[in-house]
This record gives sequence, C-alpha cells and structure tokens, in this order.
Amino acid sequence: MTGLAERQAALVRALVAAGELPEGFDRDAIDTASKALLRKRSGEVGGHLPHVSRALGDRFFALFAAWAEGRPKVNTHADAEAFTAYLAAIGELPARSRRRRRLFGPRRT
Repeated sequence: MTGLAERQAALVRALVAAGELPEGFDRDAIDTASKALLRKRSGEVGGHLPHVSRALGDRFFALFAAWAEGRPKVNTHADAEAFTAYLAAIGELPARSRRRRRLFGPRRT
C-alpha cells in the first residue's frame, strides 16, 4: 500500500471505526464528521427496523451508538440483523419486536 493509500485507510478507520487519527487532521472536525456518519447509519438501520426504532424512541440512537462503536459498516441489512441480535442479548429488544423478529426478521430494501 502506498503512503497515501495508508493515510486514506487510516482516515476511514478514524471516521467509522474509532481508529487512530493520522497526523495532520483536525480531531474536532473528524469527530463531528464521525458522529454525522454514525447518525446517518443509525437512521438507515432504523428504517429497516421501524418497529424497534419506534419502541425504543429516544434510546434507539444511544443503544445503536454503543453497539456500533468499533464496528465498521458492512451493509445496512447486516447492521440491522446484528443490532437486533445485540438488543436481544442485552434484554433491550422490545417484546413486540421479538415476536416480529421470529416471524419476519429485519426488512430488506
């Protein structure tokens, strides 16, 4: 990998997977961009799991952020499945959602 490619990969890790920030980048700007990307990612997962998002309300983002820390996105469907499993494992998956998960699983789009 070239020096530029290595720096770009490190920047992406810093943005989406809590990686170490390469030299020469503004920490505050990267943190702001990272939070915006996490918020966008949680919105996409919430769109796949509207019943979970509604049931958790304001707690949805905090729970998603805790789960997503250090986990780079694979795709939205995989995120939705893994996040649902995480919620079930920590006892936070709403009862109605547990029934829906058995019947339908996360919605694919």
